[in-house]
Amino acid sequence: MTDVRHDLRDHVSYVTLDRPASLNALTPAMRDRLVALLGAASADPEIRAVVLTGTGRAFCAGADLRGASAAGERIAGDVSRVLRLGAQRLIAAVLDCEKPVLAAVNGTAAGLGAHLAFACDLVLAAESARFIEVFVRRGLVPDAAGAYLLPRLIGPQRAKELMFLGDAVPAAEAERLGLVNRVVADTGLDRTAREWAARLAAGPTRALALAKQLVNTSLDTDRASAFAAESWAQEINMTTEDAREGLRAFTERREPGFRGR
Repeated sequence: MTDVRHDLRDHVSYVTLDRPASLNALTPAMRDRLVALLGAASADPEIRAVVLTGTGRAFCAGADLRGASAAGERIAGDVSRVLRLGAQRLIAAVLDCEKPVLAAVNGTAAGLGAHLAFACDLVLAAESARFIEVFVRRGLVPDAAGAYLLPRLIGPQRAKELMFLGDAVPAAEAERLGLVNRVVADTGLDRTAREWAARLAAGPTRALALAKQLVNTSLDTDRASAFAAESWAQEINMTTEDAREGLRAFTERREPGFRGR
């Protein structure tokens, strides 16, 4: 599919939304392609990180709503089913990917596009980027896991402010709020994304996957369950080659050479 470009380099899966004339608004086919690529990256031991970005003036302007209509009869359950199998499935694919996913936000990220970025493990934003909870402008309830993601990132009151008012949040303000990790010059976004991706790909992949799972589930569980999950994550990770290499490198006073296994 030409609307989603995919390139595999140096153990990193680079996924680029390439529909600039439509501000990279996601069609169902594009969404399904993203889900498939994230699933493939999760399962492939040769892929050790994922970078998600866009072309043109936008990262992703949200779902492509052309053809959607407020008129006409709806059958009960239709909207819920489309959302569950569509936007929610995409966000889950990011959250559940066993490799670190880095968003390189090159421009506007609105609605589903903003939530796609917020679901990623790390977020780089170009200075010209902005984030918009656009739903209120259309008379819609936020979807694509926005009400799940935003309070966990910035707290409920800030989340409500963004959702209720629908104002565009510039990159610098998004960094201050904690929505993004780092803001870089527009011309430096690709370079910084490649540098971060290289560091992630050189890391202990299984340990990163387990750490991601622990963090993502930490706010949904009680202390006893979190402690138990941490113990089992440690148990699993200590069987990996990378854990053994890391301990050997420490005792031998050298840098480890992780292989992602």
